[in-house]
Amino acid sequence: MSATAPETSDAHPRFAEALRELGLADVIGRTRRFPEQTRTAQEAAAAIGCELSQICKSLIFAADSVPVLVLMDGASRVDVELVRRELGAEKVTRAKADVVRATTGYAIGGVPPFGHVTRTRVLADRSLLEHDVVWAAAGTPYTVFPMDPKTLIAHAGGTVVDVRETAK
Repeated sequence: MSATAPETSDAHPRFAEALRELGLADVIGRTRRFPEQTRTAQEAAAAIGCELSQICKSLIFAADSVPVLVLMDGASRVDVELVRRELGAEKVTRAKADVVRATTGYAIGGVPPFGHVTRTRVLADRSLLEHDVVWAAAGTPYTVFPMDPKTLIAHAGGTVVDVRETAK
């Protein structure tokens, strides 16, 4: 990218910069923007036209008050007890909106899997690997980007785990 021809993007500017820093500038051009918010996995899957499980949710939890990012497929829920065991924590809860923003720099519904203002531990559920391509938020509730899940997890610094809630 030359200084005379700035690359425009639908991605959040901080996330677009993170992509460039990671050598993933080509992803910027594949970012999609929707006229309506896609804050939920269902909304994103409907807008993209993909399976719900191809959405990669970026969820912040507090493990003994320390933020941790969990990447989960859009069709599944996180089992906080499995997260607690995986981290060896006493208590794991869903982080409040202010903690999510302070940790990631993004609002709930637009949190990307990497490019955060704070480095956190990242757990990625194995279910994401069932797809050739997954879609994740690009820093706003209106934008998403595609990526193969192995690359996405690697750039997020994620550890592949099994933290998906199973039917009881």
